[in-house]
Amino acid sequence: MQPAARQLCVPFDAATARSLRAGEQVLLSGTILAARDAAHKRMVETLEQGESLPFSLAGAIIYYLGPSPARPGQVIGAAGPTTAGRMDPYTPCLLAHGLRGMIGKGYRSAAVAAAIREYGAPYLAAVGGAGALLSRCIKHYTVLAYPELGPEAVAALAVENFPAIVVMDVHGGDWYRTGQAPYCEL
Repeated sequence: MQPAARQLCVPFDAATARSLRAGEQVLLSGTILAARDAAHKRMVETLEQGESLPFSLAGAIIYYLGPSPARPGQVIGAAGPTTAGRMDPYTPCLLAHGLRGMIGKGYRSAAVAAAIREYGAPYLAAVGGAGALLSRCIKHYTVLAYPELGPEAVAALAVENFPAIVVMDVHGGDWYRTGQAPYCEL
């Protein structure tokens, strides 16, 4: 029997980040950021120029998301995760500037795995293909920066019981590797 999902308030502190283990199911409630490729590129360029971002990364969790337009009466359209590997070139820099965690789908590079351990910021996965269901967990969507990027802008999301799985923990655990292992020994 699978243990119940762990309820977490986001953003979470360093101790909570360290307590998460690969394979653990979580339900997130609170505020997370949403951003995709173009916003990540812009954030890193800004930081590399020694400038401040128009929002704080300190302790933040970023969901790799480019939502579809909301239908009338909805907060957001489909809100499924984007492939995380596309953010890999930018992730170590953002972690060095205080980012506490990430939510996406798919594998991460060795450089990102090392940065996850170094900065204590886990990588969580949301279920791809379930964007319409995930959107029900998003109660508020507010663009914070780069509105000209449309769905790739940085936004604040108020989430309630947003489901995710810890894929890479800060101790080197990798659920994509260990979760598959029993099935590879056939």
